[in-house]
Amino acid sequence: MTERDSASAVEKQQLQQALEHEGPEPVVATVFAQLAIELHDAEGLDETVDAVVQFALQAEACTYAGVVLSAPGGWEIGAVTDPLVTKIYQEQLDAGEGPLIVALTGGTTVHVDDIAAETRWPAWRERLTSYGVGSVLHVPMWSGDQMLGVLSLYNGSPHAFDADDEAIAHILARHASVAVASARDGESMTAAVDARKLVGQAMGILMERFGLDEARAFEILKRYSQHTNTKLRDVAQQLIDTRKLPQ
Repeated sequence: MTERDSASAVEKQQLQQALEHEGPEPVVATVFAQLAIELHDAEGLDETVDAVVQFALQAEACTYAGVVLSAPGGWEIGAVTDPLVTKIYQEQLDAGEGPLIVALTGGTTVHVDDIAAETRWPAWRERLTSYGVGSVLHVPMWSGDQMLGVLSLYNGSPHAFDADDEAIAHILARHASVAVASARDGESMTAAVDARKLVGQAMGILMERFGLDEARAFEILKRYSQHTNTKLRDVAQQLIDTRKLPQ
């Protein structure tokens, strides 16, 4: 059994415990129903992850929340409920160590129940203790086999997150994963449509100026893109803006 399969089995067990427990049931039934609506209505990726962290404050026993997302060549901070979370994130990303890094690189849940007693990351422990943070929970966000990021919950007190809180965090992370994947697909489609429009306009300029057909105009744009190592849409944009091809 892989680490991810093991984590999934634990998650299912924790979720079942949460649903059988009297405490979180109203949260699961109402807060997450509202979250689904909010995420559906979010206009883009930024609005989506912001809705996730704001709902974390309602659904969880956390003081702060944040989301780190996968990005080309690494990771980026998607949303936070307090500037302190940005600071905590950036310090770990810069140092390349800490529970956040373990969650990001391993794709597994990392729960530090009492930061002051943590021994694995001494420098991180000292900083978090000085910031007044007592416990943290990092939950990975998956879309199929793709790691999208990590949802992080912080509390000023130690022992703040119990099994029910962890199970609810996994529910929230799954909602977030679906919403983020959908938002990214939407942005990719929009960008693709915009690129096609730009290329079409640039082709029209070449066709009108030089009496070319569509195939020849596209070949010219593609050749300039390859020779200048410039994206095709950027070549098209420059032609539209300057009426000249890049040198």
